[in-house]
Amino acid sequence: MDKKTTSRDGTALAYQVTGQGPTVILVSGAMSTGGTMAPLAQRLADRCTAVVYDRRGRGASGDTAPYSVGREVEDLAVLIDAVGGDAVLFGVSSGGALVLEAAASGLLIRRAAVYEVPYADTLAGGAERAAAYKENLTKALADGRRGDAVELFLRLTGLGEEMIQGARQSPMWAGMEAVAPSLAYDDTVMGDGLLPRERLAAVSVPVLSVVGGASPEWMRDASRAIARTVPRGTYRVLEGQTHMVDPEVLGPVLAEFVTG
Repeated sequence: MDKKTTSRDGTALAYQVTGQGPTVILVSGAMSTGGTMAPLAQRLADRCTAVVYDRRGRGASGDTAPYSVGREVEDLAVLIDAVGGDAVLFGVSSGGALVLEAAASGLLIRRAAVYEVPYADTLAGGAERAAAYKENLTKALADGRRGDAVELFLRLTGLGEEMIQGARQSPMWAGMEAVAPSLAYDDTVMGDGLLPRERLAAVSVPVLSVVGGASPEWMRDASRAIARTVPRGTYRVLEGQTHMVDPEVLGPVLAEFVTG
């Protein structure tokens, strides 16, 4: 990240700008930094000005307590001003939830696009699981057990124990532990995990909700529900894709939406 700006509460935000054309700000999800979005930014660069940034508490950006979702929305507002005052927002997973909240709050953006925000129409018995995750995550972070916090998140995503233990031995584990405190932020952004129908109904800008065709049915249902709930929503399926979407597949679809 070669640029810096400062949010309203004094938090330093690191970002990078690539390409030319209409501006799109890429918002990463849990366990990620702006660098995670860099391959997508490169794919967009021939048609868009793509901005990647480290959300607060990650990478080269700072952090200021106490955390609130409103502060992350303020971060986006300041970032939009820093890159020219006119932008489309795109968010992946819980980063998409942040994008939708920013749009619902009245942030001045042209359009919003999201990929696989993991909402549910009903928790279907998952309320206790969500509450247990929040409780255990809070305790692990309070105790300084960042590795345990990462494990909790990986189990929540459905990763098997053998793969989790393999990840612990991998070179990427130190980086995952470094951003572990931000898991609490993403958990707050997701709220109770249910589709926030009233908030989505307040989104006035066009919204593109994208999902991978190879992702679980509940994820497709969630993405479709977002498009149906916002007043100006469009639903798009990328055949063969999963939650780890290929930038070469997503890029052209997103560029078309940003430049349209």
